[in-house]
Amino acid sequence: MEPTHSRTLPVAGVPAPLRGRGVAHDPPNRFERVHVERDGWTDPEDPAPRTRFLRDRSRTIVARNQSPDVGFDVSVNPYRGCEHGCVYCYARPNHEYLGFSAGLDFETKILVKEEAPELLRQALSSRRWKPQVLAMSGVTDPYQPVERRLEITRRCLEVAAEFRNPVSIITKNHMVTRDIDVLQRLGRHDAVHVTLSVTSLRRSIQRVMEPRTSIPRKRLQAIAALAEAGVPVGVNVAPVIPGLTDHELPAILEAAAAAGANRAAYIVLRLPYAVREIFEAWLEQHFPDRAAKILNRLASLHDGKLYDGRFGVRQRGNGPFAEQIRTMFEVTCRRLGLNRPGLGELSTAAFRRPVASGQGELFDG
Repeated sequence: MEPTHSRTLPVAGVPAPLRGRGVAHDPPNRFERVHVERDGWTDPEDPAPRTRFLRDRSRTIVARNQSPDVGFDVSVNPYRGCEHGCVYCYARPNHEYLGFSAGLDFETKILVKEEAPELLRQALSSRRWKPQVLAMSGVTDPYQPVERRLEITRRCLEVAAEFRNPVSIITKNHMVTRDIDVLQRLGRHDAVHVTLSVTSLRRSIQRVMEPRTSIPRKRLQAIAALAEAGVPVGVNVAPVIPGLTDHELPAILEAAAAAGANRAAYIVLRLPYAVREIFEAWLEQHFPDRAAKILNRLASLHDGKLYDGRFGVRQRGNGPFAEQIRTMFEVTCRRLGLNRPGLGELSTAAFRRPVASGQGELFDG
């Protein structure tokens, strides 16, 4: 019988978990000199910290990536911060650039780019724009809960479909199926691919590690719905957490392939900057009996360190255990027919710039 991984009392020095949140505290911002130390969330008028949405006044929307081990060059991020609350999220330290914390702030103070669709239209209309795959999103999830109400991601996709600019989406939310109609429009021009990220098939793990994401069953249902609609879809087993979820890798790939996924990838847990402290505190809250094993196994992937930020190593690790994970992934993919050559290749051939005119719609080449 699987144990229930939750605690009603805090571990010494570790704040008690907050229901529906991945993190229960705010670690110091590495760019700020002053930090208020608080023993967990202690506001008596708001025992469950609410999410605040703040306007992001960015005047550009296309971000450019120069990391050689990331599979995209440009991305669109409608939101900064993410209410999904995934405890391990490598994007948490980005919130520190905004003057916030990588902890509870990251999942309760969400910056919203309300003008993202209009800014994207301007970018794609520019003669300087070279048609290429847009990743949505490169940092936080484009289908986090508030998207249901604001529909910023959907409107960005509608712009991409109008220009027939290819889009690659990665999400942990079943909400992506809401936009199947727009995705099908892109799909007619080989201009879309969707990836569902699945960390574990166990609800008990997902509930405390990714508290506001879609449950594993719903993510598999999303894969099935997209595949049935003819939208190319894959799975990303990420992050693989040594000693906690690594043994699930074959089962996740099998479930995703059965649902209709045609491509797969994996990423080993990354702990940059404050994410290390956050993850260690989370282990002490929910898995104190195996925390040491998990951290030791993770260190074995990075020459004795919990994280190695070098390109090419940070997402895979190195050494015998990293090789074991890689081999298990590749053998399972071959057995299931995942990642066959030629699958999921996106094309820019149909790109166009719509121009309104009195005679209808004209397009330049």
